[in-house]
Amino acid sequence: PLAPAVRNFTLNFTITNLQFTADLQKPNSRRFKSTEKVMYHYVSLKQCPAGAQFSQCVTFFPRSGRRRDDTKVDAVCSYKDNPSLATFDREKLHQELSTMTNNVTKLGHYSLDRSSLYVDG
Repeated sequence: PLAPAVRNFTLNFTITNLQFTADLQKPNSRRFKSTEKVMYHYVSLKQCPAGAQFSQCVTFFPRSGRRRDDTKVDAVCSYKDNPSLATFDREKLHQELSTMTNNVTKLGHYSLDRSSLYVDG
């Protein structure tokens, strides 16, 4: 039998209490690493069974938000597309991420823009 194909999707959200600075674009900076650690911990899709078998979010791309204290985050995540499991359901994933982030308001010690969560895939 064929091995399950790994498929990517993106996850987007805005943190409203993390001011974007140049060091957030440097993967070796202390600020990037500490922010990324929080992202990995709280956006652990292994605990979010939306039908398919999840790997993880592998890359985070912080960028400047509209307001001074906003940082937009694009995360590239993956799942295994396995015919013996349910298919990837991005609406269900969105719903479960909403629950995991307290109705899209909290990600650890970060505050989220409630209307910013988007799952593409």
